[in-house]
Amino acid sequence: MSESERKDSPEQAEFRVHCRDWLRENHPGEPSVRLPQSAIEIMTEPQLHWLQAWQKAAYDAGLVGCDYPEAVGGGGRTDCQRVANEEMQAARTPFLPNVIGLGMAAPTLFYHAQEPLKERLLPRLLSGEDIWCQGFSEPGAGSDLASVQTFAERRGDRWVINGHKVWTSLAHFAEWMILLLRTDKSHKYDGLSYFVVPIRSALGKGVTVRPLIKITGETGFNEVIFEDLEVDDSYRLDELGKGWQVAMTTLLHERGGGELVTPRSGGLTAKTSFSPTARNLRTLAQETPRGDGTAADDPLLRDRIVHQFIREEALQQNQRRSRVPALQDHPMRLQLQYKLLISELAQDTARLGLEVAGPASTLYLADEHAPAGGQWPLAYMNSYGMTIAAGTSEIQRNILGERVLGLAKSK
Repeated sequence: MSESERKDSPEQAEFRVHCRDWLRENHPGEPSVRLPQSAIEIMTEPQLHWLQAWQKAAYDAGLVGCDYPEAVGGGGRTDCQRVANEEMQAARTPFLPNVIGLGMAAPTLFYHAQEPLKERLLPRLLSGEDIWCQGFSEPGAGSDLASVQTFAERRGDRWVINGHKVWTSLAHFAEWMILLLRTDKSHKYDGLSYFVVPIRSALGKGVTVRPLIKITGETGFNEVIFEDLEVDDSYRLDELGKGWQVAMTTLLHERGGGELVTPRSGGLTAKTSFSPTARNLRTLAQETPRGDGTAADDPLLRDRIVHQFIREEALQQNQRRSRVPALQDHPMRLQLQYKLLISELAQDTARLGLEVAGPASTLYLADEHAPAGGQWPLAYMNSYGMTIAAGTSEIQRNILGERVLGLAKSK
């Protein structure tokens, strides 16, 4: 029995048994399509539909949205999403495709939307039937998020939106977008408001989605252009001019502030999702010829792989602190640390994977001789997006230094 299990409440212990039994009987198994490494790299409808069916099944079984009230489509449980996540990770299930909806939109809606809007949107978000995307970054406002210029002009009970968002993951499949925009040009922070916008139904009628092709050949990112899109005022979250405060709720969860999304667990087969973990790194070393043996025979290399295992374990243990109020000396510390460290860990592990593979690391997805089907170079290239999204590593360090540790601001 793990330490986490020993600390389960009676409700959590009973729920853990339910999760474990259900996953044993209903694991999705070998997918019918080759899956991407994460939700934000979903490119084709067959990929999306297979993953949506998995999320819907897990939701119907009570493993997704466990801690949300039943009135908004949740399970009405207490601190049980963590249990479901642990069991899904142990079962090595695929990721849930509605990652932005679960990790960012759902908590933002729950804390800031009116009850009728929550009751309408959250059930289909949690089940994965409606995919969500995030409209924050703009061509001239990435790191300085408060400088967004996408503007909404009020006309009675309606708003007319014009502007340009970029790096919008999953917009090519999304039904809804969480949208930070400007409603007052005379104030930087107080001139921002926060909306949820139906973009799928508005394609060609005020919304244009254009894919951005990455160096990997994938098209998970998009730019979204708004041209006189009209939305009702009921889609605004919280008060007018409170968009910055609402956006902080979104960013808190994007940076790891909630137990809302099942972690990626690596893959069992060539078609399942892959992530650059120490476990996968060890497998690569054991399968890579080196001299008369394998790369795993190199003691220096084994030491570096063990170091990655230690970093992963440290991150998991650090996350446990978030459930102990006495260990939280600052509300932003753990979230910022987690986002910073997990993104850099993934990048370092992927880089080490290329070193282990050696010359074969230059072989990509279409090459039948590529180690792990070419997933390691793909993971390395994608890892740079992780150290940029939700604030670059440099920004995370600045915030930790200035707002958490109280250090002088950098010039």
